[in-house]
Amino acid sequence: MGLWTKQQLREFIKENKLVTAQDAQNALKNLFAETIQEMLEAEMDTHLGYQKHEIENKTTTNSRNGKSKKRVTSEYGEQEIMVPRDRQGEFEPLVVKKHQSNV
Repeated sequence: MGLWTKQQLREFIKENKLVTAQDAQNALKNLFAETIQEMLEAEMDTHLGYQKHEIENKTTTNSRNGKSKKRVTSEYGEQEIMVPRDRQGEFEPLVVKKHQSNV
């Protein structure tokens, strides 16, 4: 069994109107970029110790400070992601490291 059930896959196919193999490739490319983006956001949450907009749980003087564009190349082709930044410049992402362009 994979990560998704057959029903979830069918819903994904229907939602994305996948008809051809190229449609599936494009959908997977977008899904890959969105997954990397969410992983980076989760890393920032862990780094700072609180989730975005949950300042009542904030125990650090560091905070989010926008995002930087980054182009990465994977088996799905070239994609642009937005890497979150922190004010103190201490955030070191693991999923896509600084200066890394191939994932």
